[in-house]
Amino acid sequence: MNALLEKHTKDIEDILKKYPEDQKRSAVMPLLYVAMRENGFVSKQDMYDIAEIIKVSATQVASIVGFYTLYHDKEGGKHRVQVCNDLPCALRGSGEYLEKLCENIGIKVGETTEDGLVSVESVMCLAGCDKAPMFQEQNPDGVFYHEDQTVESTLELIEQWRKQEAK
Repeated sequence: MNALLEKHTKDIEDILKKYPEDQKRSAVMPLLYVAMRENGFVSKQDMYDIAEIIKVSATQVASIVGFYTLYHDKEGGKHRVQVCNDLPCALRGSGEYLEKLCENIGIKVGETTEDGLVSVESVMCLAGCDKAPMFQEQNPDGVFYHEDQTVESTLELIEQWRKQEAK
């Protein structure tokens, strides 16, 4: 049985109603969000379940997860800090910013802090090159953009998150 469909029958049916019968594969992105709601990432089993629902290969589903920065295939921190590190942003110091930020919070790029609060990732193009260094923050409340960052300003933000968690 398809575990994702079993858990989220109504949500999945509502999504699939929006697509013609021969175009169900177009529902892949909203279905990925359904899968991510529970744990903050899409498991391999979720990818197989989605593939079965929309009648494509699990590899096709995985390629969507791998391409878009808003989908994740592994667990991460409550706050995902995704630093844009493409060439224009790198020319504005994003590489050094990313390195120093990770150094200050005691992790490497792609890792999560011991308290599970922050994951830091390097991504390509968040469309704010003129405001670099910048990052996209994903948390349970949504997606937020932080532009013209310094390591100090980001550390202050992380400290605010820690205080909120302590409450």
